[in-house]
Amino acid sequence: MPNRPRIPALLAMLSTLAVGAAVSARIHKPAAHPSFEILTHRMDVDVDGAPNAYGPPGKPALDVLLDAHYLERDDQPIVGYLLDDKQRPVLQGPGDPFPGYYVSQTAFSDDANDNESDPRGYVDARNINYVVRGDEAERRGAQVGDFVAVYSKRTHRAVFGIVGDTGNPSGDEGSLHLLQALGYPFHDGISDSVTEPEIVIRFYPGSNPKHQFFFTQGALDEAAKKLGLGRDFSAAHR
Repeated sequence: MPNRPRIPALLAMLSTLAVGAAVSARIHKPAAHPSFEILTHRMDVDVDGAPNAYGPPGKPALDVLLDAHYLERDDQPIVGYLLDDKQRPVLQGPGDPFPGYYVSQTAFSDDANDNESDPRGYVDARNINYVVRGDEAERRGAQVGDFVAVYSKRTHRAVFGIVGDTGNPSGDEGSLHLLQALGYPFHDGISDSVTEPEIVIRFYPGSNPKHQFFFTQGALDEAAKKLGLGRDFSAAHR
């Protein structure tokens, strides 16, 4: 009869294999990406980057022209849509999504598209979760295009997004799609806002060094998960 390992020896062998597998998993598990969190004071809706964000008077748009100015003041420069050399709005052409509307811009854009008049080259606030980088986030290393996770204390929803725009020192702005994904029943950037300090943004500095651009939220979510980024928020935020 062939020799068989005794039960204690077999258990010891299995235990050794299990420990080895656990150690190997820890070795190959990617390190958590550095991050920091900011609780916003409020969250206004940003529609920049949407092709129907702004248009000539009389055209139904997602926002009013005043909001395209820096700090929403008419004595400040226009930052929400593209201007030509004579400071006139650049209009979308027949082949663009909204002919006759202005070309709304975001700070983050598609590096593969060198046509600044193409509205498709900017982050579409209707389809992508993005936040506006404020001064504090910039000081702490957040870059345009970085990944973020955003959580609402009111709705208890958490989603992935990117740093898609700048221009508001407070950073208290997020795309229309972001607020909708968090469960807020918003429809435009004219009057909709979260007025309480209930939205937490987790920034992942330097997480998109190649400036990967996203046309769909699904592609953005997949990329964030592949990087091992998390959108779970501790009980302290609940």
